[in-house]
Amino acid sequence: MEKSLGPDTVLIAPELNNLAALYQRQSRFTEAAPLFKRARAIREKALSREPPDVGPALNNLATLYVKQEHFPDAEPLFQRALACGEGHPAAVCRLTRRW
Repeated sequence: MEKSLGPDTVLIAPELNNLAALYQRQSRFTEAAPLFKRARAIREKALSREPPDVGPALNNLATLYVKQEHFPDAEPLFQRALACGEGHPAAVCRLTRRW
């Protein structure tokens, strides 16, 4: 998909996120982080920086930082994720289900 559609297509972001989530579950944090970051960057570029669709990508990266005990890195991402859900109750529900 990446070769045919390009490396920055929004269609690849869910796949990057899924692979990163797998790595995270396997405690392969150094491999997960760049994939979560890339998925977030693609979503932010394609969808703007604050819509509800970007919130889960921010939340995923923040959760990874918590698992690594990088709390100062996690907090601003959690705050942005919550801000993305303001006015969008379904988006906030998607974020809170992960905990």
